[in-house]
Amino acid sequence: MNNAITTNIVRFIALVLVQALVLNHINFLGYINPYVYILFIMLFPIKNNRLLFIFLAFLLGLSVDLFSDSGGIHSAASVTIAYIRPVLLKFSFGAIYEHQTIKFSNTEFGQRLTYFLIIILIHHFILFSLEIFNSSKIILILKKSLFSSIFTLILCLLITILFSRKSK
Repeated sequence: MNNAITTNIVRFIALVLVQALVLNHINFLGYINPYVYILFIMLFPIKNNRLLFIFLAFLLGLSVDLFSDSGGIHSAASVTIAYIRPVLLKFSFGAIYEHQTIKFSNTEFGQRLTYFLIIILIHHFILFSLEIFNSSKIILILKKSLFSSIFTLILCLLITILFSRKSK
């Protein structure tokens, strides 16, 4: 248990720092901004306290908001995906989630891709909807959401592949 707590603390701090110090300064073509800090929410252990998890998602979003000076939009998007994560896990992994035996390193790539893609799309749509906050700019919101989601998905998959532990 102690090892899992330490791993999650290190993951939390590392993702916030990478997001704040490196990724917040990337803005390709005005549409592409990677947000890999949500990996913490996506990879958080399933068996933990749900209320604690939602609170940690809020702290994660708040930390990114403080570094980005973005007024709470990251907090709102993070809490939303933390709240709906059980539904997305059940949709993506089915019976494995029912028995709460998911280990992301042991899941099929297609299931992991589906889970990551859905959660990233929802997060980015909420994030950019709150950032732009104008229904007449829906095309811009969708463009930013789509392009940033693709870039974030690629980075998240690369990070999980690079930092996954090989268990044999």
